Amino acid sequence: MTDSGLSYGLVAVPDGSGAQWTERVRSAEQDGWTSLLVPDTLWTPSPFPALAAAAGVTNELRVRTWVIAAPLRSPAAVVRESSALQMLSDGRFELGIGSGRPDAERDAARLGVPWGTGRQRIDQAAGVISAVREQVQPPPEIIVAAAGPRMLARTAPLADRVAVVLPPQATEEDLAAAIERVRNAAGRALPLSLQLVGLAGRLPAWLQRGGLDARALEATGAVGMLTGDAAQMADTLLELRSTLGIDEFVVPGELAEFFVPVITRLAGTTG
Repeated sequence: MTDSGLSYGLVAVPDGSGAQWTERVRSAEQDGWTSLLVPDTLWTPSPFPALAAAAGVTNELRVRTWVIAAPLRSPAAVVRESSALQMLSDGRFELGIGSGRPDAERDAARLGVPWGTGRQRIDQAAGVISAVREQVQPPPEIIVAAAGPRMLARTAPLADRVAVVLPPQATEEDLAAAIERVRNAAGRALPLSLQLVGLAGRLPAWLQRGGLDARALEATGAVGMLTGDAAQMADTLLELRSTLGIDEFVVPGELAEFFVPVITRLAGTTG
């Protein structure tokens, strides 16, 4: 957490040499990012070695899977990888986990592992979390990515933090309703994360390819679409922390340079 009481997660993927990756994560630490988040897909490098490399060249930056699809690995495999990362990062590893994106069924087929029903995937996520808690020392912080009632009911009580999963068009009202589901499922107030959609008229390329338009999202009040200059965006984040309890904001790597001034702006803010 920074002085403002907020944390900032940077989603990034190695896309060049090892030297380029380590330089990028060093810069991220210097820019004030709290955590480095690496996705888990078959078209991007595996998150565990990428995070190990990042941990080796940083001192405070936390390293997180964003997020592993529970059906793709056995609990024992996740325990092994998590134990290694906890050791190599001196306790800075964070396990981000979900039940799997809808298109991750293709990944399961390529890996030769069962995808299972929705209930089975949720049970798998809960089993992985329990195994990591019991067998990894010290246990990493566990961040569950979820919004649906079944996933929340099963995993929110086991989580240290919930990343609220919402469509890009979701409004603040939608976010408030999702947070209420999280709190009801967990039976307590949990730290909450929100992945931002865009910043001041900019969207990451993958959302643009999906046909989304930044100005249209702004016009309809998408809560993850920040508007204005750095000061205005910083005020928006503080308001979301105050009203809804969101204390971590996750930013797509393509938009990192446009968010750094917000981090700088908030650096001296007292929470």
